[in-house]
Amino acid sequence: MGKRTAIVGATGAVGTTMLSILEERGFPVSELRLMASSRSAGRVVPTKWGDVTVEDLATTDPVGLDVALFSAGGSRSREYAPKFAAAGCTVIDNSSAFRQEPSVPLVVAQVNDAAIHSHNGIVANPNCTTMVVMMAVGPLHRAAGLRRMTATSYQSVSGSGQTGIEVLTHELNILGKDRESLTRGGWSDPNSDLYSRPIGFNVLAHAGSFTELGYTDEEWKLVNETRKILDAPDVEVEPFCVRVPVMVGHGIAATMFFDRPVSLDEAKEILSDAPGAQLWDDAKVPTPLDSAGIDDVLIGRVRPTVGEQGGISLWTVGDNLRKGAALNAVQLAELL
Repeated sequence: MGKRTAIVGATGAVGTTMLSILEERGFPVSELRLMASSRSAGRVVPTKWGDVTVEDLATTDPVGLDVALFSAGGSRSREYAPKFAAAGCTVIDNSSAFRQEPSVPLVVAQVNDAAIHSHNGIVANPNCTTMVVMMAVGPLHRAAGLRRMTATSYQSVSGSGQTGIEVLTHELNILGKDRESLTRGGWSDPNSDLYSRPIGFNVLAHAGSFTELGYTDEEWKLVNETRKILDAPDVEVEPFCVRVPVMVGHGIAATMFFDRPVSLDEAKEILSDAPGAQLWDDAKVPTPLDSAGIDDVLIGRVRPTVGEQGGISLWTVGDNLRKGAALNAVQLAELL
């Protein structure tokens, strides 16, 4: 039976990817509605289900909708998602607005699917970085019980939206005109406003906004979301989030210790069977370029810990616009 479906934030980077994935996966849409801000309202978008005119979110009526995929930012989600839910529509929200609400399930498809059935009208999509690493952590946790994890993310600029892609493109062009200054110093700051320092030909040990204890909100998401998704409030997570000059694809290097020792052979056996993931051997280390445009999260560099024994270190990389956002939202809608 078809579902009356809406995409909120339909003209943004994640929203347009949501539409593509609905089409690719043959989601049973009986009626499609697209919504965005007043700036985009009136735009006509060709879709598998015919041309659809974008509605102004501020004036739209959600009555009659079955499911709405939200990717319009936290403030709009907080304002409009409860209204959609009150109208009988199930909201899959991609923002951080509801992730830590006790009554809102935080779900990674193929990791903690059962949690979705406790929803009261709103389901939260995790942060893109958390989502990618959970595809490896989840199966290992189910087998051995995660006790402690250190995770460093290498996050692409598309995590900042279309603006991030535009800023990186601009800075690569500006800074690339004077290659000698990049090796000897004397480069000129391109003065982009999006990031605290230049991202072109650079690495920023700063992703997100600084909050308590000197950690960023992106780092706290890794801590809090890992605990909620795994239903393991005592798990220790030490995060570090880094922005890198990559268009699409978030990578996470993680070291994990469990309630019991996990051997390399056991870890590889578990990960080779993990749904939604591909285990690569060291002959071909997975990269963000490999992950762009595909649904699976790629896992590589799996190895035993050499300091404290019994742990596992690995590398995961995934398309932050697909599994990290739009794909997971559609997969959750399929579970309803």
